[in-house]
Amino acid sequence: MQRVWVRELAGWCGALAVALIAVAQVASSPRAELLFRDADSLVVALFSQSVASGEPLDWAMSSVLFVPESALFIVLAAVFPFELNGLLVLSAIVNLLMLYGAVRVAAGRQRTDMAPVAWSLIAVATFGVLAMTDVSESRDAFDLASLYLTTTYYSATVVATVLTVGIARRVIDRPAGGSALLVALGITAIVSTLSNPLYAAWATAPLSLVLGILIIGSRDRIRVAMLIMVLLAGTVFGLLARIPFQAWIANTGVGYPEPSQWMQSLEYYGGLVLARLSTPAGVVGGLLALVLLSLAILMAARTRDAGSRFIAQVAWIIPVLVMIGAIALGTHAARYLQPLLFAPMLALVAMPRAWPMPSRVRSTIVGGAAVLLTVLGGLSVPRLITAAESPDPDLACVTEWVDASDRTGAGQFWSVRLPKLHSGDAARLVQVDHELNGYAWLVNRHDFDVGEVSFLIEDAQTVPWSLPVPITPEEVVTCGRYRILDFGDASLPLGPARS
Repeated sequence: MQRVWVRELAGWCGALAVALIAVAQVASSPRAELLFRDADSLVVALFSQSVASGEPLDWAMSSVLFVPESALFIVLAAVFPFELNGLLVLSAIVNLLMLYGAVRVAAGRQRTDMAPVAWSLIAVATFGVLAMTDVSESRDAFDLASLYLTTTYYSATVVATVLTVGIARRVIDRPAGGSALLVALGITAIVSTLSNPLYAAWATAPLSLVLGILIIGSRDRIRVAMLIMVLLAGTVFGLLARIPFQAWIANTGVGYPEPSQWMQSLEYYGGLVLARLSTPAGVVGGLLALVLLSLAILMAARTRDAGSRFIAQVAWIIPVLVMIGAIALGTHAARYLQPLLFAPMLALVAMPRAWPMPSRVRSTIVGGAAVLLTVLGGLSVPRLITAAESPDPDLACVTEWVDASDRTGAGQFWSVRLPKLHSGDAARLVQVDHELNGYAWLVNRHDFDVGEVSFLIEDAQTVPWSLPVPITPEEVVTCGRYRILDFGDASLPLGPARS
């Protein structure tokens, strides 16, 4: 029993080292733009800040409510006295640790001839390598693995999907019982669907199909059928649980699917793939993903054990169904395709057999791997600190001016959200459109109660202003990539809010 405990603890320590290495590389690359500064990536941090401030909450969310992501960020902010960038780094590390935990569940229980801890660590390390091959600054690039390191791009849904697969595998592997696992599955489905309906597309639909296929040759059809029913019921209850939050959901996502645009969607994703493969790192990541997918297909064809075959089937069926669905629905968002990278990773834990080798050789390999991970993880800490504390004089110039002015200003979505997050009082920067109407999207609508502003913040992403009144700024303050249009004692009225 003690050896099992030690082995599991070693797996978590190894996962921490992998997380430090992967996050340090991503945070030190151009992908740091997405991790620290992208306007979309900041919604969870802004919401958590809003909760901590005690101000009234009337948020305009997308179809995603970010429930687990926000809860995690609030806890991290309460426990660790870090600056915002430090919290974003810490959140990325915790994301990878949670992924390891979910993969460890999917790897199955410890048995004499199995090494689920080692293979779970290998799987997460492989995912970390995929994240480290992402080098684009763009949120729309086909750099999918590193999206998981952000607080915004569905990290909780990724973990929930892998965890759902793992729970189902544990039920399939058991000779009898499994009521507690079914309850855990139902809770996971409810919370995940409540937070993000995309869980139904990533987990519920494909897993129901795979489990349905499994029933055909299963000796325990009732328990497999129960898995399907619990998964479907949890998803339905999760959708119903969203009803009380309708006032916060500014866009239900109903208008996103455009099946008539499937050809344009195919061309769009094809272009993203070609762009991804245009760099050496992209080629490495693409080849690694292809190897994992091929391994999943091969194992699904050769494996006879029901639980192992289920994992292998899931590892290639989820990516295929998600890709087909995304194109058939005419979508144009790479973030929807994250299963193309995290699902094939599960092929590594479908049948986590221990390699037969002399104990001395095994001890040497394990010891060497532990030393290597420890050294690389330790060397990654200074890189993480440097990335988190990297100065942004342009941002500092803006926030210092805003805090010193003691007035309220405004800016457009892509321009104002970073200064809003880092200013002393986020409510002093209102999110508007180019006509100065309140832009109620991923923001607290109580910000618009101020009614008027006296300065505007703009940068290269700002659409030319069409102000409601003819007025010229008294002063234009230049802060590097930002400009502050200061109207002094004059006030600009805010128009009605829209989303």
